[in-house]
Amino acid sequence: MQRASVKADVFETRSRDQIGHVCSRYAAYMTDSLSLAATEYAARRAAVLAQLKDSVALAFAGDMDASIHGEFSANANFRYLTGVADEPGAALLFDPLNPVDARKIILFLKPLNPELEKWDGFRMEISSALKAKYGVSTIMRTTALPRFLLDAAKRAKKFALLHPLAAHTSPVSPDLDVFRKCAERIPGSSIIDHTAMLAIMRAAKSPAEVALMQRAADITAAGYAAVLAGIKPGITEFDVQELAEHGYRSNGARKPAYHTIAGGGFNATVLHYHGNHAPLASGDLILIDSGAEYMGYACDVTRTYPVNGKFTKRQREIYDIVLKAQLAAIAATKAGTTFAAIDAAARDVITKAGYGDAFFHGTGHHLGLEVHDITPDGPIPANAVITIEPGIYLPSENFGVRIEDDILVTKKAGGVNLTAAIIKDPDAIERAMQPTTTRRSSK
Repeated sequence: MQRASVKADVFETRSRDQIGHVCSRYAAYMTDSLSLAATEYAARRAAVLAQLKDSVALAFAGDMDASIHGEFSANANFRYLTGVADEPGAALLFDPLNPVDARKIILFLKPLNPELEKWDGFRMEISSALKAKYGVSTIMRTTALPRFLLDAAKRAKKFALLHPLAAHTSPVSPDLDVFRKCAERIPGSSIIDHTAMLAIMRAAKSPAEVALMQRAADITAAGYAAVLAGIKPGITEFDVQELAEHGYRSNGARKPAYHTIAGGGFNATVLHYHGNHAPLASGDLILIDSGAEYMGYACDVTRTYPVNGKFTKRQREIYDIVLKAQLAAIAATKAGTTFAAIDAAARDVITKAGYGDAFFHGTGHHLGLEVHDITPDGPIPANAVITIEPGIYLPSENFGVRIEDDILVTKKAGGVNLTAAIIKDPDAIERAMQPTTTRRSSK
């Protein structure tokens, strides 16, 4: 069996039919994992170095909270530039004016601590093997960062911010915090805003990134298939969450990309409902918003299913409006358009149907290393991956409907639906939810 992959020409020529037939590929996934090459991370760092010109920049991984026993996840910008996800306290220094080429980019890792590592896991010494692993020619310990940053600051006297800017009610970004202190000590220094740089770079996905996101989507499809097969009156919202997430873990994902929303009845009208404990009643709808994470890349999907396998006439009426709105928004999606235009396409359908006030959120967002991925200003570029997710919520009628897919943006309108394997046609949903004996007898 050949593992499906996303090649460079996917962006313009891949058909929707090629996305389907997901289930037959899962066994191959378990023995063949995708990853990004060290050369891709090196190319990203080189692109940042070139754009910085004569400015010094820093990217920080962030620190693990010592009071929390859980998995550490490095800052998304740091991961994007290094691929290093498991080094709390690490930093990446860009020093374009360094006279030694090998020191224009330096990766700093916290010193080894044998006592601590007995608890948290052993780490590699700095060596040619570690440099090869990360694709970085110069690696030092963070104890050396102040000296090398000072030398870089004296040469450049210009600091560029890469981390997102913060509101006045939040702590300042880690690079701004450091550069403020540097500027106090280096006369004539200036701080400039380069925060858009990584937002623009991260928005347009490489073929390798799209392959990872397609894998996340395919794994998500396995979870939703399990949900469709397992939903029935009397089980709980948490049972549905567990069906989906067990499907992810059984097919190659370590975890969901975010906390699964599984809201039945009235709870489907609460956008970020997280209770997931209520029992499901016959005649209700359940809204599932969930997605797998694969190699750091997120999938984000929403489907709305009838608990007993059959939409009521009223539920089907609203479902059809939302589906029509979503298809209109997808048709409006292409490189160079804006989220405002995509939103207008969906909102026009829902408003004309008389439910404008019941659609009170945006139609989509960027997707990637983060579920709500960093978003650059301006039009949506080719090769971005975005969500399209209109909805109608009717608390007085105890149900809501949202339908969400992940769309690879291309020059051609409509793009490529990475999550097309997760059925959303209402007739197909009802057929899939029939008991096996019923499906066989109807053939």
